[in-house]
Amino acid sequence: MTPKKRILIVEDQFIEAHDLQLILEKANYEVTGIVRSVDQALEQIEFEKPDLVFLDIMLRGTGNGIDLAHILKEKHIAFIFVSANSSKKILDQAKTTEPYGFIVKPFRDQDVLTTLEIAFYRKQYSLESQLKQQLLMQHEIIEIIDSKLKWEEALLLLGKKIQTFIPFDYLEVGFANSTYYDNLGIMRKNQDDYQIINAARLSKIADISIVELNETYQKSKTDTAPIIYSEENLINSFQAAPIKSIIAHNFGIKSYLVFPVTVSSLQRFYFTFYSRNFNMYSDENLKLLSGLENSLIQFITKLYSGEIIKTTENNSQISSQKNTKSEKTVLNCEGIIGNSTHMMTVFNYIRKVAPSDTSVLVLGESGTGKEKIAQNIHALSPRKDQPLVIINCGAIPENLAESLLFGHEKGAFTGALDKRIGKFELADGGTIFLDEIGEMPLELQVKLLRVLQEREIERIGGKSPIKVDVRIIAATNKNLEEEVAAGRFRMDLYYRLHVFPIMVPPLRKRKDDISILAEHFINLYSGKMNRKVPALSENALQTILNYNWPGNIRELEHVIQRTLLLTDGNVIKDIELSMSSKIHPEQTAESFSIKTILENERDYILYILKKCNGKISGAGGAAEILDIHPSTLNSKIKKLEIKREIN
Repeated sequence: MTPKKRILIVEDQFIEAHDLQLILEKANYEVTGIVRSVDQALEQIEFEKPDLVFLDIMLRGTGNGIDLAHILKEKHIAFIFVSANSSKKILDQAKTTEPYGFIVKPFRDQDVLTTLEIAFYRKQYSLESQLKQQLLMQHEIIEIIDSKLKWEEALLLLGKKIQTFIPFDYLEVGFANSTYYDNLGIMRKNQDDYQIINAARLSKIADISIVELNETYQKSKTDTAPIIYSEENLINSFQAAPIKSIIAHNFGIKSYLVFPVTVSSLQRFYFTFYSRNFNMYSDENLKLLSGLENSLIQFITKLYSGEIIKTTENNSQISSQKNTKSEKTVLNCEGIIGNSTHMMTVFNYIRKVAPSDTSVLVLGESGTGKEKIAQNIHALSPRKDQPLVIINCGAIPENLAESLLFGHEKGAFTGALDKRIGKFELADGGTIFLDEIGEMPLELQVKLLRVLQEREIERIGGKSPIKVDVRIIAATNKNLEEEVAAGRFRMDLYYRLHVFPIMVPPLRKRKDDISILAEHFINLYSGKMNRKVPALSENALQTILNYNWPGNIRELEHVIQRTLLLTDGNVIKDIELSMSSKIHPEQTAESFSIKTILENERDYILYILKKCNGKISGAGGAAEILDIHPSTLNSKIKKLEIKREIN
C-alpha cells in the first residue's frame, strides 16, 4: 500500500485547524500535528519531517508564517499558505517565499484538496528546485569572478556559497598532477569558519613528510568521471587511491563525491567533496554540479594563479589567433541559433527537461521562437519517434474546439457524418504543443485540466473514456498570472502547466546574437534566391544592432529577406527599418501590480456574472458555475460592491 502523505498544520485558530484536519483525514492524508507558533513548528519538523505544511500567516509567539516559510524553503519542504489576511504588503512578502499554493479563509473542502493535489504534483514532477539552485549558484560564481579576489580568497568564498547546496566537511580542489601533490583543501571548522589546507599543512596534520605525501599521491588512481563513494566502495577506493585514505583518516570522512572538469581541453581539474556522514551525496548533487560545470570552468580559468592554467590559456590564445573566424562557435539546438548567455540558459533548460515527461510552459513575446523550443524538446525526448501535434489555441473556433481536440463519434451532433479522431488521440505516445494557451476559452480549460489529471479523453458522443499518453508543452505571450487574477485563466490549470517554465528572451536582450542571426538569414535567403551571398557592411550591422526589434526574430528575418531583394551588389550597405518600425511600434514595458486576494476574487466574480448576463441562481447561473450557494454569492456581491458593475 502507498504510505499516506504526512501533513503538518501550523494554525493558531483552533476551529480552522480542526476543520482542516477533518478535511485532510477524510481524504486519507495523515496529519502529523497541529501547532500554533514558529518554534513549535520547528520542533515538530525536527521530530518528524512532513511531506507538506499548511501554514497560516499570523501565528502566536515571535515570528509569523512568512518567517517560517523561508525556513521551510531552505529545508526543501513544500508549504501552502492558509490565510484571511488581504493586506497587499503581507501578500507581497508571502509571494517572495514562492509557496506551492494559497488558500483563502473561509475555505471549502474542494479548495483544500485541489490546492493540495496541485502542490504535490509540482513537488513530484517539477525540476524548479534544482534549476533555482543552479541559477542561484551560477549567479554566486559570477559575483566571485567579478570581485577580483585572489585564488585562495575566491576559493574560500566559493566553498561557503556551495556549502548551501552540497554540504561538505572538507573540500579538495586542484589539477591532476603526476609528480607531486599540489591540491588545496577547504576545511569547515564551524558554521561560517573555513580554513585553507595546503600540502604543507596536510603533511603536518597527517604527520607524514612531504616526500611521503607526494609518493602516496603518485600511486593513487584518479577518477575520470563524476562518482560517489560511500560504504563498501569507499573502503575499496582507499586501496586504489591511498591519498583519499589519508584525508579520510585525518578528517573523519565517511563518504565523498568526486567531480572532475576539463579546462582548455588539456587539463582535468578536480572538486572532491568529503563528508563525515554516511551516504551524504546523491545523484541530485551530481546533476547540480553538471549544470554548474561551465561556471566552474570559468571560475578556474579566470582565478587560478598556477602555471598550468597560464600555459593552457596561452596555448588557447595562440590557437585562436591563428584562425579566429573558423573557430567561432555558435551553440544551438536544431533550428535555434545563439551563443548569448540568455540562450545558453535556454539550451540548458531544453536539454534538462527533454528526457522527462514534465509539462513545460514556454513564455515569451511574439516572434521569439517558442514553437522551435517545443520542437527541440520533443526531438530530444524519448518520444521523438512519435507525433508532435501543434495546436494554435487562438485559432480554434469555439464551437468546434472540443471536437477538434478530443474528437467525436458519428451522429454525435448535427453534421457529424463520420467519426473524427481528435488531436489528443492523434498525439498518443507523443507530444502535443498548445500554442497561445492564454487564448483558450474557460470551458475548454476545464476539459484540458481533466486530461492532465486523468490522462484520458472522451470523444463527443462517446460511451467511455479513452486513455492517452501525451506530453503537454504549452506556450503563451501573455502574463498568465494577470489572466488568472482577471478570471480569464483557471488557477489550477496554470499550476499544472507551470511545472517547468522556460522564458525565451526577446531579441533586444540578446544583442550578441543579432549578427549571427542576420548572417544565418542572409545565407538562407541568398540560397533560395540562387544568388551570391552578400557581405554585411559595418554601417548595416550597426543599424540592426542599435534597433530594438519589437517583433523579435520574426521581424529580423523579414527585414533581411526584404533587404536582399533590394540589394543589387555584393555588399549590403544599408538596411531600411522605417517600414518595420511602423508595423512594430516600440513596446513599452507594462507595469505589473500584485492584487490582493479580495481584488482577485472581485474580478473573478464580476467576470462570471458578466458571462451569465447577471444571472445569479438557477441552471447556468453564476452560483452554479462558482459552486457556491446563491445566498453566499449575494453576500459576496454586496461585500465586494460589484452589483452596480454587472450591467
